[in-house]
Amino acid sequence: MKRIILAILVALIGITANAQQKKNKNANYSMEVNGNCDQCKKRIEKAALSVSGVKSANWDVESHQLKLILNEEKASVGQVEKAIAKVGHDAGQTKAETVDYENLHSCCKYGRNP
Repeated sequence: MKRIILAILVALIGITANAQQKKNKNANYSMEVNGNCDQCKKRIEKAALSVSGVKSANWDVESHQLKLILNEEKASVGQVEKAIAKVGHDAGQTKAETVDYENLHSCCKYGRNP
């Protein structure tokens, strides 16, 4: 009887320990996003933050690097790239459509590779 109770107790402790090991929901990412100015910065960060699950977005004008904190259970990097491309900026592996790029203000048009 004692062995059965002990086995059940050990099993319950093991289940409880596994349940408490949560996957780190928030992950840090960095990607290159093309742009030129503070207007671009506002547009890029706003587009990134529009994706549900993005906790933080900070684009650096000089390095063209976007740093993200992202809840991987709610969103993916690909979704963020698509949202940024939709506002006219090439982001990571995703290129903006020509129509979206052409809608950018003249000072925001960066050199694009064909």
